[in-house]
Formats: sequence, C-alpha cells, structure tokens
Amino acid sequence: MLLKDELVRIVKKQQKDLLKELGVKRDFNIKLLSKFASIISGVRRCGKSTLARQFLKNKKPVYYIYFEDIALADFELSDFTLLEEIFEENLGPKGIFFFDEIQNIPAWEKYVRQLVDQGKKVLITGSNASMLSKELGTRLTGRHISKELYPFSYKEFLNLKNKKHSLLLFDEYLLKGGFPEYLKSNDEDILRNLFQDIFYRDVMQRNDLRNEKAIKILLYYLLSNIGKELSFNKLKSLIGVGSVNSVSQFIDHFEQAYLLFTIRKFDYSLKKQLVNPKKIYCVDNAIINTNSFSFSENKGRLLENVVFVDLLRREKEVYYHKNTYECDFVIQKGLRIVEAIQVTQKLERHNKEREINGLLEALKTHNLSQGLILTYNQKEELIIHGKKIIIKPIWEYLQNSN
Repeated sequence: MLLKDELVRIVKKQQKDLLKELGVKRDFNIKLLSKFASIISGVRRCGKSTLARQFLKNKKPVYYIYFEDIALADFELSDFTLLEEIFEENLGPKGIFFFDEIQNIPAWEKYVRQLVDQGKKVLITGSNASMLSKELGTRLTGRHISKELYPFSYKEFLNLKNKKHSLLLFDEYLLKGGFPEYLKSNDEDILRNLFQDIFYRDVMQRNDLRNEKAIKILLYYLLSNIGKELSFNKLKSLIGVGSVNSVSQFIDHFEQAYLLFTIRKFDYSLKKQLVNPKKIYCVDNAIINTNSFSFSENKGRLLENVVFVDLLRREKEVYYHKNTYECDFVIQKGLRIVEAIQVTQKLERHNKEREINGLLEALKTHNLSQGLILTYNQKEELIIHGKKIIIKPIWEYLQNSN
C-alpha cells in the first residue's frame, strides 16, 4: 500500500514521460471506445508505450501510470481507488486511463472492469500473453479490444532511416531486426539486456521456474533451429527433463513472453494438428543473430523468419503444409486455406524442383489457383500444371500491406 503523497509524486513525475520524443509513426491503428478496454500486447521494448503516447498526444487529460517504475513495487489493487482520486485532483476530470505494463499488479482486471462498466476510456499495454488471455477470459470477457504489436516492420525501418529501399538496407534489416531502441543506438548491449529481461523476468520469474540451465539450453537450441520441425522427445533428451510435457510448458512460456512462436502442420483434424511436429519462429531476427549458433551463414532461415513475423503483423492464421513435399506457410481464413507461400533465398538448379513442388502440392491440396514464392531478389511469373506461381522479392512483399 502506498501513501497519497508518494503516489502524487509518482504521477506528476510520470506525466513528464508522456512528453518524450514520439519516434516513428507506426502502421497500427488503436480504437478507444467507451465500455471497452483497448489492450496492446507484445514483446518487451517493441514500442507499445511509444505507440500509445503517439495516439494520446493531443488528448488531455491522460491518467498515465507506468507499473514497472520501482517506486510502485508496493502498489496493490486497493491503491487504484486512491490513484483515481489523485488523477482527478491533479489532472482534471474525465481523463483517459493509460495503464502501462499493468500485468505487474495482481487482480488488476477487477479494477479495469469497474472502469469499463462506468463508461471510462481505458488503454492498457502488457508484455505477457498469458496474463492477458487469463484475465481477459474471466473479468473482461466481451469488454475488451485486443491487438498485438511487433518490432518494426521493414516499412517502419525505412521510415526510421528516412530512406527508400535498397538491398543494402534490406540486409541491415535482416540482421538487425526491428527493435526501435537498438536500431536508433546500434548498441548491442541494449539487445543483450533486452534478451536477459525477457528471459529472466517474463519467462523465469513470472512462471516461478527454477531449472534455469535446462531452459536456457532449450531456448538457445530453438533459436538455432528456426523454421525446422521439432521433436519434443528429442528436446526432452537434450535438456534432461523427465517428460515431454515439461518441454511443452517451457516452450509455451517462451510464447507467452512473445519471444518465440510455434506453428502447426495444417490438418482438418485438430487431433492430428496437436500431435504433428511443430515449427518454431522468433519475434525478431536480431535476437536470432545474437543468440543462435548457426545463423551467420543461413540467410534463407532469416528470410523465412522475417516473412513469418510479417504474417503475424497482418493478423494471418499461419500453418505449414507437408505431405510428399513441404510448403513453408499456408494461411487459413474461416474454414479453408486461402494462401500458400514458399520462402527461399534463391531459386536455382539444386532447389527449384523441391520448392516449386512443395508449393504446387499445397495449391492442389487446397484447390488454389495461384501461390507465392518469396526470394531475396528474384521476380518472375510461371504457369505450371495450370497453377500460377508468382515469384517475388521479399523486400517488395514486405512493403505491400495486405
């Protein structure tokens, strides 16, 4: 519990944070409605707070509180009532509530539900998907609008640089990824510290885990095997835990922290989807490049990861296809697959047949008339077995919103 004078001082200090430099405008829309809490979630330091400040810059008053401020370490649910009183006394009535990293406060959703029921406007950010899904599914059912933010897209990267596309810039994006602070400073310590924060605070501490060595080995292994099928039995042996379920739980914690993502092999049988091998991808290439053991020479995997994260930005439901051949991504909409995408660094003699056959098999399986092969810098259109195959540079695809 906090004293009123302490809370007043914190609120006044944090109001100055709203005036910070607003950075690059994001390709992201926020809706703020009465009777609904608007929630932006995503990995740490991807720009959630800056995005919210951009949206709120001409709106006053803003009832802002950042819950990772160490001065709020003793903040409790009961303090919300006092906080609201302080907001109104010091900033004026009818403000927009902006709660930054609210997941640090136990049972926060009870207070937010109260605000929403009163018709107050509420904007929330959070860095943990587990926290959000759990609480939203109980207290805030039907009373929230949720969207996920990711590190900079290639278009946003170019806006930051204030330059037009070049292969040199695309190569830089491919290696450095899209975390705003790292791109602005080019200081790898920022990236290392971010990775440590995600691992220790959002994975280990939040889930009260103890087996740090095994979990770290698992994480590094996964980062070194982006885009490959996973055998949970093999992973169990690798890290020396007693059950496949433990491996599954650890990977789920990585996902809830928005660090890694798994995708399933598509099957109309949900039961088969659950038991089929999964593939893993990472939220940002910079994390792969600084923490994996095999990516310095594997541009193809980095390209594939960039495409995957872009599909998440486009809010696509992503699977992979595999039968006789394999197709990297198939996109489901409603009850059917509507897109098939193959990613390769370059179509050439040794891989052309494999890549095209994988795409063609996905097109035939799902009765699609055309598919996409994304490459580093090739462009062509083919008609094979009555199917149209569009070959396009990934950098071009990334700049065209869908």
